[in-house]
Amino acid sequence: MGESVYTHVYTIEVHPAEEGEKGYWVSVPALPGCFSQADTYEEAVSKAQEAIQCYLEALMKRGEPVPAEPRHPTVLGVQVALPQAV
Repeated sequence: MGESVYTHVYTIEVHPAEEGEKGYWVSVPALPGCFSQADTYEEAVSKAQEAIQCYLEALMKRGEPVPAEPRHPTVLGVQVALPQAV
């Protein structure tokens, strides 16, 4: 029989690059030190998946537990209208 495969879900934060730079950088709050960056949003998400995979495989090779993210927050942007300054 083959190995068991476990699926984990992690929240990622996709940030636009600093002003004057292009691209995005990604952090994984549940995995300290797990970061990635790319030129496009889609590529940043894909590279984040790769970074998470490598991070978790490294933990497993060292015999460390794979952290679970017990709750997955919903993050939304909301628009707020303010009156113009006089």
